[in-house]
Amino acid sequence: MYRNKEAQALGLMAALVVGGIVLVVLTLAVWPRYNLYRMEMSGRAALKEAEWSKQIYIEEARAREAAALMQANARVTLAEAEGKAQMVRARAEGQADIERAKAAAEANRIIGASLKGNDEYLRYVWIKGLQDGNGERIYIPTEAGLPILEAGKGR
Repeated sequence: MYRNKEAQALGLMAALVVGGIVLVVLTLAVWPRYNLYRMEMSGRAALKEAEWSKQIYIEEARAREAAALMQANARVTLAEAEGKAQMVRARAEGQADIERAKAAAEANRIIGASLKGNDEYLRYVWIKGLQDGNGERIYIPTEAGLPILEAGKGR
């Protein structure tokens, strides 16, 4: 039995040495391939990251372009709206001017109609205006329709 244990120990020792040698040989054979695989996977990861970064930049550029286009459209729309508002305002102001002119014409017509045949009242208003004047010069036309400019200058 003693021999058997020695043989077993020797066989176990031989198996461990052979297993260690096989393990070292396998490690030396597989390690370069593993490094190559690891570098390839890291390169693929870097390439995918670069592609995604590029896609992100492209999408950001598209978004900036779309935003700029929307801002330009908004400016054009705002300018058109302002132009339309100005046109409406101008039409309203023109209409108001027309209404004021109609009212003034109607007032003048009424005043003109009421002054016909009222020479005494007109003379009264003229005399009243002369009395209210503050040293104003009044030019009275003469025979040729020309005013006497120097007559009665203030002393």
